[in-house]
Amino acid sequence: MVTLAYKLLKWYDKNGRHLPWRIKGGAHPNPYVILVSEFMLQQTTVKTVIPYFEKFMQRFPTIEDLASASQEEVYHYWQGLGYYTRAKSLHQTAQQIVSSACFPKTRDEVLKLKGIGAYTASSFLALAFNLPETVIDGNVMRIMARLYALTSPLDEIQDVIREKAENLTDTKCPADYASAIMDLGATICTPKKPKCSLCPWKNDCLSYGRQDIENIPQRKKLPKKQKVGFVYLINNSQGEILIRLRTEKGLLSGLYEFPWAEEKLFKNAKDTGQQVVHIFTHFKLTLNIMVLQIDNIDCDGFFVPVCNLSNYPMSTLMKKVIKAF
Repeated sequence: MVTLAYKLLKWYDKNGRHLPWRIKGGAHPNPYVILVSEFMLQQTTVKTVIPYFEKFMQRFPTIEDLASASQEEVYHYWQGLGYYTRAKSLHQTAQQIVSSACFPKTRDEVLKLKGIGAYTASSFLALAFNLPETVIDGNVMRIMARLYALTSPLDEIQDVIREKAENLTDTKCPADYASAIMDLGATICTPKKPKCSLCPWKNDCLSYGRQDIENIPQRKKLPKKQKVGFVYLINNSQGEILIRLRTEKGLLSGLYEFPWAEEKLFKNAKDTGQQVVHIFTHFKLTLNIMVLQIDNIDCDGFFVPVCNLSNYPMSTLMKKVIKAF
């Protein structure tokens, strides 16, 4: 009997993507490569990750190199990738692993590492050690819902999807199977305009040929919150610009930035009429760019020459401010 897993693996052998952190035919020989890639791929597309991954691995080729680096340098090589708490967690995880002198190989041990949840744990164990873990992310949920024509709202069928996915997972080739089902969702069973005619499961898919296949599974779309604030470019008489280190908890913690807030911070600042817009996961932020020239200011931060700004790791939001003004 030809199983669905067999069909998928045969398809993957011919059509699987070539990625810098991937090998075919079993576990990757270097678990560190998988660890870095899994952190980077959290909430970020493969296309976006590739150049960052290559640059990061060039600077930190071993887990010991990463563990011994400063947090600021790790942030520097993460600049532009977003979700900087991932960089901090990856750094701490590397230190945990180096301290213990070995990579964890059980689910309970992996889940104790900083920044690793159920999905990343499953993916890491499958790809790094070829362990029979079921990987379930948005791609897999979409594939399962369509394969079995599960048309109820996604939040109502989570348990059913997990059961279906676990039953299909290949236990002899879990690393290749995990990569294969990810590729199926990324290249064939896409959210819009799925390439159903090329799918290795088309003859088994209960949604094949349906006109409403793009609506499977049903997802609730929540409107993003809108936030508006002010960002300040403060120069002194030497032409230097004020930056500060963001220390409070949150997505941008540990990065340098120009002072900004949702309320006005400096009464004498002039509005340039320019704005930057940045989309975070749960909200849309619009910052009005303000300018101010002053030498002594009661504000956390320090002045640096504009030409040295690249020495300080900054978020994409702050880089947009620099580009805009």
